[in-house]
Amino acid sequence: MKAIKAAPLLALAMTFSLAACGERPQANDPNPDTTIGQKVREATNAARKKMAEENLTVSRDGQPKVEISPTGELLIDGASVPLDDSQRALVMQYRKQMLGVAEAGIEVGVQGANLGVRAAGEALKGIFNGDGDKVEARINAEAEKVKASAKLICDQLPPLMATQQKLAEAVPQFKPYATMDQSDIDDCLKDHTVSIP
Repeated sequence: MKAIKAAPLLALAMTFSLAACGERPQANDPNPDTTIGQKVREATNAARKKMAEENLTVSRDGQPKVEISPTGELLIDGASVPLDDSQRALVMQYRKQMLGVAEAGIEVGVQGANLGVRAAGEALKGIFNGDGDKVEARINAEAEKVKASAKLICDQLPPLMATQQKLAEAVPQFKPYATMDQSDIDDCLKDHTVSIP
């Protein structure tokens, strides 16, 4: 196992030391949010609420803006596209899947913030206790959990792409915005790694 370099970890630890010391466990939560994680979660909860209540925007360079309302209305450049019930159901399904991907991304962000703070705290402990190998193992274990969560985002992309293609077939006005393809899924699966501080 490689040795952990003390200087970079000490710098990272000092950056997050106040937050690491301020970790507040929550009852019955095996991985409670750190203080920074709690702040990130508060901000992301506001973003989640906004996403649920406001129009979802789909954009593509050179094309008018597309919005999908919480009720399934499809707007292109501010004008409502007439939809029958089956088209509206596809629009709603697409919106729900897009929000699911966004939610998963938000959760990975919160987990990443918590990982950074915990890594800083572990680095400080390791420097003072001289157990760098144990610190590295604990940080790697936490990073694996974040990587698994990141992969869950990738797992949502194939059904999202399938819905996007169905929507483009059912609503021709949406076709220019249906740009997702298999390479996007492949890139996600290849790039869902997490850098360990």
